[in-house]
Amino acid sequence: MISIKTPREQEMMKAAGLKLGAIFDLLLPEIRPGRTTYEIDKLADRFIRESGCKASFKGFDGFPGSVCTSVNEVLIHGIPSKNVILKDGDILSIDMGNVDTTGFQGDACRTFTVGSVSDEASKLIRCTEECFYEAYKICKPGVHLYEISKAIQRTADKYGFALCKEYGGHGLGKDMHEDPFIYNYYSPELGLGPFLRPGMCLAIEPMVLSGSSEIKTLDDGWGVVSADGKLTCHYENDIIITDDGAVITSVDSNVRRHLNELEKQE
Repeated sequence: MISIKTPREQEMMKAAGLKLGAIFDLLLPEIRPGRTTYEIDKLADRFIRESGCKASFKGFDGFPGSVCTSVNEVLIHGIPSKNVILKDGDILSIDMGNVDTTGFQGDACRTFTVGSVSDEASKLIRCTEECFYEAYKICKPGVHLYEISKAIQRTADKYGFALCKEYGGHGLGKDMHEDPFIYNYYSPELGLGPFLRPGMCLAIEPMVLSGSSEIKTLDDGWGVVSADGKLTCHYENDIIITDDGAVITSVDSNVRRHLNELEKQE
């Protein structure tokens, strides 16, 4: 059952999302060659706690970190480690969630560059972010849910990249994962899905692979990597469906830049 948030609950969702988004801006200057993903995890955990929240990932189904730190071929769920040292040319996806004092949550991801990266890495990041914003633009009441999936698919196809079929976006509220599930690809047999309605809170999170769409899980039981060892990228924001369209709650400098670009296009 898809939860419809009341106006008051929506404000609580916005507050949690805004706090989470701000963490990405705090982490940005800390992501550089020589850092370990363990250090990044500890910094993120401290920033989340200083915002008055707690890290929702910590201990979730036994996950050992406060955030997921996925480097290069690791698509999602990378475990922070003292042995994973960032180097020039890497790309790092930081996926994190918070639980605010109200009990409502945020859940978002950014893929950061470490030093100078290849043209292919830059293109992959650009594609993944564009996948989200093309989906965001069509989110309004009366649109079918899987129009989101179609927008993600069209964008990835334009760039010539593959999409992860096994994982996708989801509803969000006091639980990290609520209905509905949002496919990160589209095929006609999926149908169209339910209509979007005001009060729906969704986490849309394109997961893009530069090679094959095939994935595998690491021996640690968490990290999901590209089967061919090629670069991957993950980008996620939380939105609320309103009468007038969609509002992004997990706002940081990255989101503000994209929204400014969309305004110029109008």
